Amino acid sequence: MQFYLKQRIFTWFDSFDIYHEDGSVAYTVQGQLSWGHKLEVLDAEGRYLGMVRERVMTFLPQFEMYQGDEYLGCIYREFTILRSRFTLDYQGWSLDGDILGWDYELRDMQGRTVATIAKELWRLGDTYVLDIERPEDAFYVVMAVLAIDCSRCRN
Repeated sequence: MQFYLKQRIFTWFDSFDIYHEDGSVAYTVQGQLSWGHKLEVLDAEGRYLGMVRERVMTFLPQFEMYQGDEYLGCIYREFTILRSRFTLDYQGWSLDGDILGWDYELRDMQGRTVATIAKELWRLGDTYVLDIERPEDAFYVVMAVLAIDCSRCRN
């Protein structure tokens, strides 16, 4: 299952549209005015699904994930020299990126691939291609990619 995450470039705050393979909108993301990044995830009809919120006053980026009002977990950027690496305390997932931080592989606790994430270059605004193994993980993968993008803006 493939999704495309595209940043809207002419907005005051971070805003994204996430599309299915067929081009239909799966989710929209709206940035909010706050200390640190705060992104609300909405379904195609505009209903609130959840949020990614940056924890401020941390050495390395950390992002809280919410589904509705329920706290799911946190995404932590780890200190590494040559690679970009994140840990999600939600379900024990980990995100490993290449040296430039453009391509990532999301793995579960057993080391199985949950999704691959590739940043498309030469685009106006950030664009990512998400290849997700199981449809039920799509929302959580989207939230992880939003955290990656916010983390890149912080550096």
